[in-house]
Amino acid sequence: MAIEQEVSPVRENHRFDESSLERYLSERMPDFSGPLTVRQFVGGQSNPTFMLQTPRERYVMRKKPPGTLLQSAHQVEREYRIINALANTDVPVPRVHLLCEDPAVIGTAFFVMECVDGRIMRDPLMPDSSLDERAACYDSLNDVLARLHKVDYAAVGLGDFGRPQAYVARQVARWTKQYEASKFEEIPEMDKLIAWVRDHIPARDETTIAHGDYRIENIIFHPTEPKIVAVLDWELSTLGHPLGDIAWCCRPYHCPPGIDGVLSFQGLDLKALGIPTEEDFIAKYCERVGRDDVSDMTFFDAFSFFRGAAIAQGIAMRAKMGNASGPDAAERGARARLMAELGWQAAQRL
Repeated sequence: MAIEQEVSPVRENHRFDESSLERYLSERMPDFSGPLTVRQFVGGQSNPTFMLQTPRERYVMRKKPPGTLLQSAHQVEREYRIINALANTDVPVPRVHLLCEDPAVIGTAFFVMECVDGRIMRDPLMPDSSLDERAACYDSLNDVLARLHKVDYAAVGLGDFGRPQAYVARQVARWTKQYEASKFEEIPEMDKLIAWVRDHIPARDETTIAHGDYRIENIIFHPTEPKIVAVLDWELSTLGHPLGDIAWCCRPYHCPPGIDGVLSFQGLDLKALGIPTEEDFIAKYCERVGRDDVSDMTFFDAFSFFRGAAIAQGIAMRAKMGNASGPDAAERGARARLMAELGWQAAQRL
């Protein structure tokens, strides 16, 4: 789907003072010139995202949602920082223009970046693509993740972007806290899964830049070519374990078919579609980064669904509070129980 097809009028609960934003950008961005038209991107469940249109240029703005927020969530400041840091690497990211941390401008902190032309594949099965194009897009997805994990984070100024040790333990603590803060119903499988991930943290510790939400829906592909031109949605990025990103990206291989809104590769002829098997995807990644051991993969499969359940529960809470970013937040939030069940099933394989 082309970028232009991704926007709609600004939703009522996300409206802000557009004239204040226009004045602010006119004073701080040399090439910015109004009048400004604002529309909202349909996708996304965390930080609301907007298309800023002027007679000469288009920009994209990411902002914190309005209202009461969970502690440590919606950190657009961290998004801005990592995208800016990666600008001079071979990881494709949009160019950022400015960060505003003053809530007096439009009510919350925000940043503005370039609008990258291209296609967002909302359906990872890519039904409008040929077998060869699909295969090339998935290979590019694999290649860019490998490139990200090979970036020297200290050399690009991200040495303090997160602690380089004990990523999994910190993530377990963080998402358990977030889950408990947003819980409004009991999910027994989640309680069991929380205890399990705490007890099975791998002894082997590794540190790379971790995107945190790396999947094909968070990618912009070239308008006509099967290659990535920008990686989006860096809100969950930190210094972390690379297998966390791999497991997150591979969740469709472990989801059962027939669940509304949940992608599953199970039961599909992936070869006929041009989509790699999980084994082939991981093997190609390992080849690219020079890795020969993924023995902890089962843990990270369960860990990915643990994170997914906690995130879904947060989306459900935002839907309940009325400040969710996406129009389908209530439906997405209802998947917390499913994610917990899938995580607990994955844990039984270890």
